[in-house]
Amino acid sequence: MRQSARITRVLLVLLFVVVFSCFLYLMLNLPSVSIDKSEWDDLGREGSGLVKNSHSLDSIVLNIIEEGTEEILHKDERFQIPLNRSNVSIEKGFQAQNSNGETIEESGNKEQNGLREKIWEMEDQLIMARAYLRFAPPDNSNSHVIKELKLRIKEIQRVLSHTSSASHLSTSALQKMRAMDATLHRAQKAYPDCSAIASKLRAITINTEEQLRAQQKQASYLTQVASRTFPKGLHCLSMRLTHEYFDLKKESSGGSRLERESRDLVVERERGLDLYHYAVFSDNVLACAVVVNSTISNSKNPDKIVFHIITDSLNFPAIKAWFSLNPISPSELRIQTLESLQLLPSNFSAIFKLRGILDPRFYLPQLFPHLSKILLLDHDVVVLKDLNDLWEIDMEGKVNLAVEKCNDDDLGNDDNNRLSYLLNFEDVLVESNFDKDACVWVYGMNLFDLDAWRKNGLTNIFHKWLQLAKGRNIWRAGTLPIGQMVFYNHTMALDKRFHLFGLGKENTRVSTDELERSSVLHYEGNAKPWLEISVPKYQVYWNKFLNYDDPFLLQCNIHE
Repeated sequence: MRQSARITRVLLVLLFVVVFSCFLYLMLNLPSVSIDKSEWDDLGREGSGLVKNSHSLDSIVLNIIEEGTEEILHKDERFQIPLNRSNVSIEKGFQAQNSNGETIEESGNKEQNGLREKIWEMEDQLIMARAYLRFAPPDNSNSHVIKELKLRIKEIQRVLSHTSSASHLSTSALQKMRAMDATLHRAQKAYPDCSAIASKLRAITINTEEQLRAQQKQASYLTQVASRTFPKGLHCLSMRLTHEYFDLKKESSGGSRLERESRDLVVERERGLDLYHYAVFSDNVLACAVVVNSTISNSKNPDKIVFHIITDSLNFPAIKAWFSLNPISPSELRIQTLESLQLLPSNFSAIFKLRGILDPRFYLPQLFPHLSKILLLDHDVVVLKDLNDLWEIDMEGKVNLAVEKCNDDDLGNDDNNRLSYLLNFEDVLVESNFDKDACVWVYGMNLFDLDAWRKNGLTNIFHKWLQLAKGRNIWRAGTLPIGQMVFYNHTMALDKRFHLFGLGKENTRVSTDELERSSVLHYEGNAKPWLEISVPKYQVYWNKFLNYDDPFLLQCNIHE
């Protein structure tokens, strides 16, 4: 019996020797894993807080010994894999490799997440350190703490400046974080007044929010400037085309072909029900080219399309020259200027420049007295599908066929899409005539029944609201609010697949399937497709209908 006990003790001693030898082997090979003893205490830090992991080196050693010789030898093979994880605990690393079977990609994602957490932690440390500095009294008391805080701030800032391109934090970076942690602890003892620190932090927060608002206003202003500024290439194109227009005019005899508008479109044919009339108001050559080209190229009956472009006298020569050099046959084109339209009010141009709200869109029956229907397109759209079927829709006496911004089931979820966002319902006149929960429709692609327009006298209603609005704060700026008022109860909702809007806004998120499914893409917003600030994902659809090999575009350095 005693002999058996002795044998048992000997075996246990031998087992302990083997286990301890394996453990020493592991410890001696730890430097090849890029993890030194100084990092062990930091490997268990959680989130962005400053709480240390309670697992010490001794507890890890005990866990390893208890697992037995075979398991240790099994882990010994895993230890030869380089572990470059400064912010993932060793225990979690073992679990990921032994039981979860993570892929290299998943492991890399965890590393990136851990790196972000460390960055946030360092940023929090900077905020706290600056708060303590601001709280420091003007006398020289605790000057050593102040100097140490300033030194730690510089160290952390230096680490952050080199961390953006790194995939992990170095040992020295982790050491600097721990040093900052210790300094903050000393500062907390030196300045124990928590309420004062909280007040300082609130002041910093308020100041930061004010700076953020100022930056947002500045960014919004600069974006507006960029969207309204005429690009250099577009200005060059307009100048060259204008020069071409007058050169061709001089060369021709008996009346320039540029001056011969589509006068052969007699009134009788304009009344024909077999023609599809499109209109666009624009002073932009490229925008007109894309709208016209995309509409005609996607039409099943291009020979039945008549396009009307209305511009100002300044841009008329350039647009005229472009379409003379790039004819749209078999479709027909008519280009007119606002100044030449005798059916508009005599002072229209002057008032329009002053007030901006007298949009010619409110005078469509006067502009096209012989037409029954017309499809109005904004110049910041591109057409991807045939639109001729729109003329077959029974509008049931409505004047305006348009896509609405909201759905029937989102009442109260998006007030920006309701009339309450555009009109001032505190005004009695507005409150008594409109429903604040009515859905807002959008410009961009609108089919107007001009006969119904004339029958309901909507142009006179437009003038009435202009008069009633004098001296009153009725609507927001722009033509959309008064358009909602004029066509209130005269608009029919169109399937949203016909018109996808908002592609000129950076925060718009639209899938490729939704883009391909839509008939018209509308670059509503500041990021117009002809500007450098446009959204590339959406701009490619616009670029398809512009020939960038055109000599005029090449001369003006206009490219995709």
